Order: sequence, then C-alpha cells, then structure tokens
Amino acid sequence: MLATVEDTEALGRELAGQLQAGDLVILDGPLGAGKTALTRGIAAGLGVEGRVSSPTFIIARQHRAGTHPGAVALVHVDAYRLAGDLDELDALDLDTDLDHAVVVVEWGLGVAEHLADRHLRVQLRREPESDVRTAEWEWVAAN
Repeated sequence: MLATVEDTEALGRELAGQLQAGDLVILDGPLGAGKTALTRGIAAGLGVEGRVSSPTFIIARQHRAGTHPGAVALVHVDAYRLAGDLDELDALDLDTDLDHAVVVVEWGLGVAEHLADRHLRVQLRREPESDVRTAEWEWVAAN
C-alpha cells in the first residue's frame, strides 16, 4: 500500500536497485495513480541529476547519470499523447537509449514492449475516493 507520495517514491528507489542500463520499465495506471512519483523515486535510486517531472508535453526527457559510482542515466517517456502510435514511438529512437540508460515509459502498456527483450511492468492503482495507491510489478519477457 502506498499511502503517500513519499511511499511511492520510496518504492521507486527500491525498484531502482533491480535496474541497470539497458532496462525498460513500463508504468501503467490511471491519471493520479503515481506514475511520475514512482519515476522520481526510480531516478533518485539510479542517482540521476536534475529534477524529474512529467514529460507530457515534450514526450521524452533525458536525465544524465550523477557523478557518484554506479549512477545510471534515465530516459523518462510519457506515451499518453502518442495514443498507441508505434511509428511516433519508434521515431524517438528509444532503443538506442537502452544501451546506456534505464528507460521508463508512462502509459507504455501495449505500446513500448517491443523496445526490449524483457521489461519491468508496474501496474499502479488508486483507490476510489482516496489517496491510497497500490502497485504490482513483474519482469515480463517479450513475446
């Protein structure tokens, strides 16, 4: 259970411990479920530089790895505006980013799976009439 934004960010930091450059994370859930908060936590856990905010209007943001040992770059994508358009997603060349960064795609379910042989799928839910959120995650192999 993720009762606060801080809880969601803490889960992101925990998940970051399982990630390395080349990994793809696909976040799914309704508006307000905590996708960007989870990404902020992942970014903190990876040691990226700079502020992490939703890339809704620019579609993708690149965050450089910090200077401490083990830091990994992050590419944060919001696929909501792509409306399932695979050509537009492919035009972002995210598969080349997978060589040196963790790629997190909000609203990526059904759109971004083809970018990697496997991905971490995170399903976020928000309880109706509440700020309480839940998350389930699993590594999924490409079909």
